[in-house]
Amino acid sequence: METFLVLLVVLAVLVVLAGAALLAPRLSRRVLPKRRPAPPVERRAPAPTAERPTAPSEVGEPPTQVAEPPTQVAEPPTEVVEPPVEAPVEVEEPVAPPLERPEPTAGRLTRLRARLARSESALGRGLLGLLSRDRLDEEAWEEIEDTLLTADVGVAATTALVERLRERTRVLGTRTTDELRAVLADELVTALDPELDRRLAADPVDGKPAVLLVVGVNGSGKTTTCGKVARVLVADGHSVVLGAADTFRAAAADQLATWAGRVGAEVVRGPEGADPASVAFDAVRRGIEVGADTVLVDTAGRLQTKVGLMDELGKVKRVIEKQTRVTETLLVLDATTGQNALSQARVFTEVVDVTGIVLTKLDGTAKGGIVIAVQHQLGIPVKLIGLGEGPDDLAPFDPRQFVNALLGETT
Repeated sequence: METFLVLLVVLAVLVVLAGAALLAPRLSRRVLPKRRPAPPVERRAPAPTAERPTAPSEVGEPPTQVAEPPTQVAEPPTEVVEPPVEAPVEVEEPVAPPLERPEPTAGRLTRLRARLARSESALGRGLLGLLSRDRLDEEAWEEIEDTLLTADVGVAATTALVERLRERTRVLGTRTTDELRAVLADELVTALDPELDRRLAADPVDGKPAVLLVVGVNGSGKTTTCGKVARVLVADGHSVVLGAADTFRAAAADQLATWAGRVGAEVVRGPEGADPASVAFDAVRRGIEVGADTVLVDTAGRLQTKVGLMDELGKVKRVIEKQTRVTETLLVLDATTGQNALSQARVFTEVVDVTGIVLTKLDGTAKGGIVIAVQHQLGIPVKLIGLGEGPDDLAPFDPRQFVNALLGETT
């Protein structure tokens, strides 16, 4: 009986197991019901301050795992590098060049005597060599005349000089070198008329400044000479105002301003192409206002054959004289032009009444006799001579010192 019960239990267990095995495949093949699509969800940007967790999915889908925000790793604070503080740039104001102190004019010609080497060879040594001959016949005297003419002494001055030399050597009897040099020096000095007043009229008149009008042809070195004349006046203790009345050449006013700046002189200038007479008038007025000793007016270069330009020069002088008189009119002549300088001088004298001559470039010519020619034919004193390009190479003219330099010895 007990055996039978055990068999029934075993059989029951087997039946249960067999049934479970048959039901399992059917249960695995059961189809789940279809899920209706969910309506589209309008996505909104999350609030900037907090993230909203994702809602769990509908039945049948596992809930969407909410992503945790990434862990923010704190970066080390960035070091703020401040730009270096630059020191304020100091703008250096242009420093005016120191004023120059021109050398005194006294004895300047003696210091520059070496600059007359070419004229010395032609006039001084040439004439002394001829006069030292044992026999002074007609041929010798003709050579002496040729030497004087070649040096641009001029026909009239040469004739008068040769006649006096003939007379002196005949009366002298003995003709040693020293005696001949003394005779020649005396005659050359006489030809230069040493009695003429060669001082510049640069002192104030009746409480108003003296006015020096500088004229000349193109290329004679007029503007440069004007600047050098200013240095001569400053060296002699004058206060100077310069008028840049050469308004036709753009660089003329700048050139004059450079010369003036070196010695502390004032320059009055106008626009390019302005009326020269107007600039000259303003310069004189300025000179009166500041109480200057001298007003130096530079004019445009002009050919003596141009009637219109020469008339304009006369106008400049007339306009100046509405305030004060022109005390000096200096004519600048280029010594290398020779006898052509004489024709220039005659025309300028007729227009503006030239009172003094400035001979430039005497250091570069063998025609130093032009000094005698100008003096003899025009009767106008040579007051200044240019013997180089340096700022102080303009010297007051002294007949005796000039002749001594020509002859190479001091007599």
